[in-house]
Amino acid sequence: MSYQFDDETGFETLAIRAGLDRTNEGEHSEAIFPTSSYVFKSAAEAAARFSGTESGNIYSRFTNPTVRTFENRLAALEGAEKCLATSSGMAAITATFLGILKAGDHIISSSSIFGVTNVLMEKFLKKFDIEVSYVDLVDNRSWENAIQSNTRILFLETPSNPLGDIADIRALADLAHANNALLVVDNALCTPALQQPIKFGADIVVHSATKFIDGQGRCMGGAVLGSEAVVGTDVFSFLRTAGPSMSPFNAWVFSKSLETLKLRMDAHTVNALKLAKWLELQPSVVKVYYCGLETHPQYELACKQQSGFGGIVSFEMKDQETAWKVIDSTQMLSITGNLGDTRTTITHPATTTHGRLTPELQVAAGIKQGLIRLSVGLEDLEDIKADLQRGFSSL
Repeated sequence: MSYQFDDETGFETLAIRAGLDRTNEGEHSEAIFPTSSYVFKSAAEAAARFSGTESGNIYSRFTNPTVRTFENRLAALEGAEKCLATSSGMAAITATFLGILKAGDHIISSSSIFGVTNVLMEKFLKKFDIEVSYVDLVDNRSWENAIQSNTRILFLETPSNPLGDIADIRALADLAHANNALLVVDNALCTPALQQPIKFGADIVVHSATKFIDGQGRCMGGAVLGSEAVVGTDVFSFLRTAGPSMSPFNAWVFSKSLETLKLRMDAHTVNALKLAKWLELQPSVVKVYYCGLETHPQYELACKQQSGFGGIVSFEMKDQETAWKVIDSTQMLSITGNLGDTRTTITHPATTTHGRLTPELQVAAGIKQGLIRLSVGLEDLEDIKADLQRGFSSL
């Protein structure tokens, strides 16, 4: 029988112990169930499982014990009733939108979102007659002015990628609920170790587990969290039918990663804050973007909503040529578009992660040609500085 946790159970304990349902083998570590289907005791039991009158495993597209362990553990950390694991972060966002919305509905989205999320909205959602309006993430009045009678979802990332702008989750949740809409928050940059949007009124939280939840750049995955009524019904129906499912092996990796999530996120924050302050002192750096800096315009809000500031630091050089020269002169840092790794990564957002945005949307999102994004890893900080100094010295 599984141990029952309560509201007083600590985050670190939940990250290690929650969600585990041991088999008759008595395993100490979580088991991996690499099976596509399950055997029923009778035709009647099979019929009851498929009809939903009896709970239990049916088919690993939507019921798998290893995936369920990850889902239950992450739900405990986010304070959510229900979690659904998906094959990627984009699959999580897609399942949320297509599970909830219908033709004629309207989304209000922050303009400061991941480039591919914008492509999903512009190229595919609009194809199905779902309207999208973009607003300034930190301007609450712009969100209010964009509300329409058919608005169903307010969608945002906070902190935003890559500039670290902070949305007022409570204020936007109140606005959404006053207009019969749902607030959906992408929490991939903070993870529940640093921020739990549901506590501030968010209805749905989405994750790219590929990022900090994995933490070592190994597996693809995503998650949708929220109420049983919405996530457990509408979003689950899409997941069961369309099948953007997480593999059992990836779920096992993510479950083990959650055990060290708090330690890693705190360490990322320590390195990132020190590096951001060092970057501010570099003569060739035009501007540094990090919500942990007291000069950041939403610093006080970040302190209110988050227990730490995360590992994403961006800084601006004078132009693309200079930015590329800095990137290409580094030797240790990994030039890759992924983030959330133990290894520090560096990229040029305007031509990679946000390269598919129109020039107008790049401007609205603050993605300048001289911008460089760092996902600050867990290497020795002096080694990270030394590698960046190679870039600055090359100018």
